Amino acid sequence: MPSLLSSMLLRSLRTATAPRPLAFPISGYKPSSSILLRTSKPFTPVLRTPFAAAAWSSARSFSSTPRAQATYNQVRKGCRVPQPTRKRRSPALHNRPELKGVCLKTGITKPKKPNSGERKTARVRLSSGRVITAYIPGEGHNVQQHSVVLVRGGRAQDCPGVKYHLVRGALDLGGVGNRLTSRSKYGTKKPKKD
Repeated sequence: MPSLLSSMLLRSLRTATAPRPLAFPISGYKPSSSILLRTSKPFTPVLRTPFAAAAWSSARSFSSTPRAQATYNQVRKGCRVPQPTRKRRSPALHNRPELKGVCLKTGITKPKKPNSGERKTARVRLSSGRVITAYIPGEGHNVQQHSVVLVRGGRAQDCPGVKYHLVRGALDLGGVGNRLTSRSKYGTKKPKKD
């Protein structure tokens, strides 16, 4: 079968699909704009060469079947369910970047498997009234009972139930001493050159 259709066959296709006038014209009938738009455009068949077919199949790798739309009655009966709200990573902060709190006690938490060690944590009563467990980053700390600390979001990955960090170098919590790299995260001043 030839890849291109003959001009005679194309002409017959155009005449077969051309819009026909009404056999019995209705007085006062005016076709809508959508009908005019549909009928005013002549039919032009798309000729697919083997190269174009290959390009089309590579561009449309997904299903071309249209998705079934919900009917009005289905919508009225309540088929559309809103998406569930996302769970907050740091629920006690209430969309705030940091909160001030008072340390109730300090402790040590064992990390999850396969890690081992002792993670320094603190129970803190926030200014909102909630009591949370926060991780104390860095080596060594000066947090004790009644210390005023600044709490930010961010969980300790290997400590269950610890969803907050204390900010080093803010309020009563001092920075990490003798820290040379990532000093801004641990509240350490730049060492003076002698």
